[in-house]
Amino acid sequence: MATHETIDPAKSGKKGSDRLQCVVVTPERTLFDELVDFVALPLYDGELGILPGHTPVIGRLGYGELRTRVGAATNRYFVDGGFVEVRDDVVTVLTSRAVAAPQVDAAAAARELEQAQARRATNEFEQADKARAVDRARAQIRVATKA
Repeated sequence: MATHETIDPAKSGKKGSDRLQCVVVTPERTLFDELVDFVALPLYDGELGILPGHTPVIGRLGYGELRTRVGAATNRYFVDGGFVEVRDDVVTVLTSRAVAAPQVDAAAAARELEQAQARRATNEFEQADKARAVDRARAQIRVATKA
C-alpha cells in the first residue's frame, strides 16, 4: 500500500501537501500510482471529491466514473465497485476492475444492460443481483458516452 512518503515534492514542483498520491489497484495489477491535484470517486451512495488535506476516510465504492485531475488534464476511468481509503494525502482504491474511459465499450455495455433487464428474478437474492447488473451496465454506458 502506498504511503505519504511516496510523494516526491521535488518531482512534482509543489509541496507534498499540494498533491495527492492516487493508487488504483485491481486483483491483476496496479492500474496507476500517480500524483494528482483532485480525485472524484463513485461511492455506493453518491460521489466523493478529494483534495489535498482531506480528512481520513474509508468508503465503499459503487459502479461509476473515477476522475483524476492534474493541472487542466482530467483522466477518467470506470470502476467496478470496491473500496477507497484516504489517509495522509494518499488515495488508495481497491477495485475488482478499472478501465480507462476510452476503453469502455458502450455497445457491449448496452448489451449487458438488455440482458440484465431481461433476467427473471423470482426471489430477493435474484432481484438484488439483477439490480446490481443493471446499475453496473448503466454506469459503464455513462462513462463510455460522456464527452
